[in-house]
Amino acid sequence: MTDLATQGSLAAAVADWHPPTVELTRRVDPWPAAAFADLVETDPPALDDGAPLPPLWHWFLVLAHPRTSEIGEDGHPADGPFLPPIPGRRRMIAGGRFTRHRPIPFGSVLTSRSAVSAVVPRSGRTGEMLFVTVRSELTVDGDPAVAAVEEQDVVYRSEPEGTERRTMARPEGGRPEPAAAWRLRLPTDSVLLSRFSALTYNGHRIHHDVPYVTAVEGYPDLVIHGPLMALLALELPRRHAPQEQVESVSYRLSRPAFVPSPLVATGDREGDTATVAVAAEGVEPSLTAQVRLR
Repeated sequence: MTDLATQGSLAAAVADWHPPTVELTRRVDPWPAAAFADLVETDPPALDDGAPLPPLWHWFLVLAHPRTSEIGEDGHPADGPFLPPIPGRRRMIAGGRFTRHRPIPFGSVLTSRSAVSAVVPRSGRTGEMLFVTVRSELTVDGDPAVAAVEEQDVVYRSEPEGTERRTMARPEGGRPEPAAAWRLRLPTDSVLLSRFSALTYNGHRIHHDVPYVTAVEGYPDLVIHGPLMALLALELPRRHAPQEQVESVSYRLSRPAFVPSPLVATGDREGDTATVAVAAEGVEPSLTAQVRLR
């Protein structure tokens, strides 16, 4: 784990935190892949045994399943191997990276071995934040050769009882859609978010509980999942360059998006690199990504 970069209350809270390595194993079943394809209104990939799983679709497979008694007030587990011990924890995905070295086939047995690789406290105009990076190595059928490596950056804030709640207004629309060779539009509502939460076993209340998300977390409406936007970004090369493989993707989430705004994914390709953005319709992008094709 990296050394703490700054000193502050969050740095002090995690100074003695030593998260473990976690291993999860699941069969690469075609049902979640077919379900996600239906969620985003597209044809699924080939689902026969031996066909490759699209990049990041392992998010539907290697999932922890904590007991109901272990769930906290925000819908996430109250404690967990990668959840930092800070009071009044608030959590958002900040970005990530994924590199594929060899296919992950349907019908195989997928193992994910994950550990915290970095803990970085930062201070900004909104206060202290803690960035936690979880690195996962994916292997197939017991082969020690790594099939893929994922890093996910999660940002945490501390808002213990009595803290003045921050609020966020809905962004103003009116931004014209950029010209792009690749384009995809997905309407959003609470049903879409609930189905995606079910598919990823995500109980976070910011995605399904309007009184909670507005009164407690200070958002104007239900928050669209960051992972859904990352997967939507990768739908562009999957649909527009189907004969090529995604070798790697790096994405960054800079602002939340809210229902009922449709999501618009746009992308352009130059050589073996595609630049992609996902935004609520008429608003600056929430997610930007670089996708390497092979």
